[in-house]
This record gives sequence, C-alpha cells and structure tokens, in this order.
Amino acid sequence: MTRVRALALPSGTLTWALCAATVLALTARLLGESPAAIWTWTLRALVLLALLLIIDLLLTRRRWRAAPITIDRVMPAALALDVTRPVRLHVHNPGQHRWRVQVFDGIDPSLDFDSLPLTLMLPPASSVDSRYHVTPRRRGEIQFMPASLRLRSILGLLVLQRAAGTSQSLRVFPNFSQVARYAWLAGDRRLSEVGFKAFRQRGEGTDFKQLAEYRVGDPIRHIDWKATLKHNKPIVREFQDERDQCVLFLLDCGRRMRAQEDGDHGATEDISHFDQALNALMLLSYVALRAGDAVGAMTFGTAAQSEKLFAPRKGMATFNALMASLHALQPEPEHADYMMAARTLMRRHAKRSLVVILTNFRDEDASELGPALALLRGRHLVMLASLRERLVRLLQDQPLRDARAARAVASAHLYAQSRATAFQKLAARDTLLLDVEPEKLAVELVNRYQAVKRAGLL
Repeated sequence: MTRVRALALPSGTLTWALCAATVLALTARLLGESPAAIWTWTLRALVLLALLLIIDLLLTRRRWRAAPITIDRVMPAALALDVTRPVRLHVHNPGQHRWRVQVFDGIDPSLDFDSLPLTLMLPPASSVDSRYHVTPRRRGEIQFMPASLRLRSILGLLVLQRAAGTSQSLRVFPNFSQVARYAWLAGDRRLSEVGFKAFRQRGEGTDFKQLAEYRVGDPIRHIDWKATLKHNKPIVREFQDERDQCVLFLLDCGRRMRAQEDGDHGATEDISHFDQALNALMLLSYVALRAGDAVGAMTFGTAAQSEKLFAPRKGMATFNALMASLHALQPEPEHADYMMAARTLMRRHAKRSLVVILTNFRDEDASELGPALALLRGRHLVMLASLRERLVRLLQDQPLRDARAARAVASAHLYAQSRATAFQKLAARDTLLLDVEPEKLAVELVNRYQAVKRAGLL
C-alpha cells in the first residue's frame, strides 16, 4: 500500500465559485461588455483568488502544525477468514479550533470494508470514537497503513490531505468459529447439532480410566471382582480412548486445491478447497489434542522452500503453534507429487500414526496416489480425504431444458462416474477413505477419527 501524500485539493466551494465566475463572464459578454473589460476584471479576480488561496493554505497549515489530529486504531488481536470484525478509531483533536474531516483508514487491499470514509465534526479539544467493519478475504499477514484525513480549510476553499495514526500488522487465520462452536457443543453434549456422532458409551475404549459403580447396561466383562468383593457392590472398570497416539496431516498445497466453491447459504464469495481443507485440519487438530493425542503436519505440492513441517506435539498449546505455522499458506500452481510426499513422511516420521491426507482427487491421479498409499500403509494407518466439487452435483441435477443442458448433464455424470470408479479402486477393502463436498469435510473427518479411536485401530 502506498504512503499517504500531503496534498491540497480544490474544495467544492472553490469549484462552484469558479463556475459562477465563468457564467458571469459569459453573461457580461452576451450583454455587450467589451472583451478587454472582461479580461481585466477576470485577471483581477484571479489574482485576488490566488491571494486568498495562499492565505487559506498558510493559515490552515499553521493550525494543523500547531495541533495535528491524532488517530488511535483499536483492532482484534487477530482476524479470521471471512469473519466480519469491527475496527474502532479514536480521533482526537487537541487544538482550540473545530475541524471537519473525512477519514479513510489505510486498510489492506485484501479486506472488504463498510462505512468508509467517515465524515466527522471535531469540536475544539475533543475526541470522537467511530468504527467500521472489515472482512478478510485472504489468510496471512496483512498491513494497516496510517489513515488518510481530508480537512476542510479555514476559508473553505481547499481540502488538505494529511496522514494520521501508525502502521500496524495483523494475522488472518483460518475461520476458527467452527472450533469455538465445537468446544461449546462438546461442553453441552449437543454435538449432533452439527452432524457429529453420539458420544461413546461408558466402558468403551482401550485405556483404563477409573473404577465406577455398576449401572444397568455396563458390560459384564468389565466387572472388577476384587473391587466388587471389597465394596460389597458391583464395581466396573471404565475405559477411555487411547491417548498416547499421533495424528499427522499431509496437506496438499498444489494446483488442485485452488478450486473454488460458492460460499455457504448463497454467499457470493468463493471459498477455495484449500481453505476448506485448512478449516477441517484445524477442527480435527483441536479434537485430537483435546483427546490427548499428538498432532503434526506436513505440506506437499509446493516449491521446496515453501514446504512446512510441523513436528507432532501434545497439549492444547500446540493448536496455536500449528495455526501460526500454517495460517499464511496458499495453494500454488504446482503438481502434487504424492509418492515424494509419502517417501518424505516415511523418512521423517517412524512412529505409527494416523496419517490424514487432505487433497482433491481426480481419476488421473490413481496411478500416482495408489503406490503412495501402499507405501504409507506399510507403517501407518492412512485416512485419505478428498474434496469433491459441488459444481459437478449441481450440473448433474440441472433440468434438461435443451440440448446444451443435456450435454452438460451427460458430461458431469461421465466425469463423476470415472472419478468414483478410480476412488473405489483406491479404497479396495480400506474404509478410511472420504470423498465429500468441501463443506462436509470437517464433520466427516472428526466422525471418522472418533470411529478409529473407538475401534482401537492404532
């Protein structure tokens, strides 16, 4: 973003005055006034106007330099993609004169905004609080430059442009509203509201948790007979999902993930498959960390210098560290080499883990992806999650109004069938494969992860 330059622009009053003078001169000429007299009066008026402009500019600059307006910007600590947040501006006039100003904040070009510019009347020695709203459309680092002020001069002939405030940088993270909602629903045991499967029943899992009094429906095999004799009442062992495990994400950052879908609920903004995958990664990371597992991530499909490797860690502090590492990633127009990614992961991570591959599968990828999955399955439990374009379904479902629509429907069905056949060949007897539309990915990933935990597959 360019720096705000100090300018002096003609005001609306000056423009109207010049127009009125021009009309007056034309009227005088039509009424028979000699050209020489008109030019004489015009030159006198221009000289007078020039003197007034110089005086107006000098007085206004002097007033500004004596007590410049200051602006303090109050923003959230971070922003989330496609989430609207307010930005407050505290505008202070320390001088003894009133100012009429227009404020246009130096927002980053990647932000959508409303209510700008702000038109404010600043009484002497006063402050005014105002606000506007921004909506980020790109993840990563964004920059706020000093605000641009347009001040009406003392005589009202000029508009002066000045800068106020400071530069500030801010991070835009993936949309973590789904994680916050998950945490709230998990606390209230209402996960079914967003599609998550029911809680595990008492006694399930593989790790011993505690002893508890027997209740109707508890498995007989879980009765602890020594504790039962000691307390003279039935006591059962309760188990929990194994906690000392690892979830490792393999995130495709290649050209396929640049595909975009319309926003939910008819929104006009497009959401890339990569952003949807990153949201799903974030949600499953939160769930796995909350369950006591370690979480790590590795990217592929980018230039070597852009690849990220986040070593698996445990603890909820890992969530913030993971987001700080991945929040600025963008998909690149590169081919995603599945086999190279599999070999790199096998070389860098020896412990058996749940490897979650997030990608956009096409039928022509089967020859590369199949061997990569076979290599990873030699040591790890692999979950392949592919994003399926919603546009294909919409094309399939459109009415057959004419020949062109019929061709589009037939092409969509052919494409979908080829893709489904190739995906089924990859699956074979492996049920840990997901092929879902982007907005369903997060929920399906969490459900499948919880199924893996309940079944003790790791």
